[in-house]
Amino acid sequence: MKIAQRVKDLPTYLFAELEQKVRLAEAQGHDVIRLDLDCPDLPPDPKVVAALTRAAGRSDAHGYPGDSGQTAFRQGIAAYYARRFGVSLDPATEILPLLGAKEGIYYVSQAVINPSDVALVPDPGYPTYRSATLLAGGESYPLPLLRENHFLPNFAAIPADVLRRARILWLNYPNNPTGALADLDFFTDAVAFARRHDLLLVHDNPYADVNWIGLDAPSILQVPGAKDVALELNSLSKLANMAGWRVGMAVGNATAIGALTQLKANADSGLFLPVQEAAIIALNLRPEWIAERNAVYQRRRSLVTRVLDRMRLWYAPYAATLYIWGEIPPNFADSLTFTETLLAETGVSLAPGTLFGAHGEGFVRIALTQPEDRLEDALERWERWLIGKATGIALNYLGAEF
Repeated sequence: MKIAQRVKDLPTYLFAELEQKVRLAEAQGHDVIRLDLDCPDLPPDPKVVAALTRAAGRSDAHGYPGDSGQTAFRQGIAAYYARRFGVSLDPATEILPLLGAKEGIYYVSQAVINPSDVALVPDPGYPTYRSATLLAGGESYPLPLLRENHFLPNFAAIPADVLRRARILWLNYPNNPTGALADLDFFTDAVAFARRHDLLLVHDNPYADVNWIGLDAPSILQVPGAKDVALELNSLSKLANMAGWRVGMAVGNATAIGALTQLKANADSGLFLPVQEAAIIALNLRPEWIAERNAVYQRRRSLVTRVLDRMRLWYAPYAATLYIWGEIPPNFADSLTFTETLLAETGVSLAPGTLFGAHGEGFVRIALTQPEDRLEDALERWERWLIGKATGIALNYLGAEF
């Protein structure tokens, strides 16, 4: 059998390599605590699950659902955007349900990128922006997200010859992996930049409702005229703790939505109807439910940052997303060496910053996706291990006591 060159050209998915290392440690009998996972550990609202169960019991709910989704679901997405962001969307032409936002990243790249075209990709950033560009035959140009610039890209630093070939500008705020936030002034500049250079601006916005302390993360579509150049991807994975349900959406520019719809019609048959009906409920979650869920992440973040402060390790000061972006201890050469050693000697698994691009070097992503008792266990192991490294005392963290 001959495998297509596009598959051969794909780099190794580093998260898969990390998963293998974790599985090996577990197979050896070690108690591994996963602080590398980006999947919420909390359940959806019971009303969402009940809606799925009711709909799945109907005899008329099991046929092909259609590529563009139920009218009621698209209307539900429009109502959410109107209520949450004050953004008006046409359910018929400016909304497309997706099998998760990750599918949208792939389709956008297929719809816009030709061979030798360039996508402007945040670095550090979600790896799928780069892999989807590669599968479309394009090239990724990294936009450094630097600590000194509050993890915002510097558009003025992009070379003119790159801009001439650029077709897509990817943004993601609240940001994975740094947790950084962007305001409407930044988005206004981004929309103007995309308009000047004839770019499709794609804002990946699945963490908009995972923030606290009075923060209100905006949609890029709140910028006047943004729909002329911008598309926004969103998801119920983080909004409603529904990662495995694979419910996402693309909203915004009607021309881009039309292209994605055409691609989907040739690639899949849409989202299971009972999932769509449950998703409508999820889009109308009580503000109190979201606040209570976010309070769990807030408590977990405070628990982690107290220990990071004791270890004198810098971390990004943002109260959003499921993650903390922190520096590695200074006595380690790189983030991969640090995370591999920490996993091997303590059973604590973190995501090395280089999983997200070259500018992630020197950092790790700590996920807040474990209950507090497991977080406390992991942090105790990490802190005692680091003290042992500093004092030259070897401690066993993988024995029966852990």
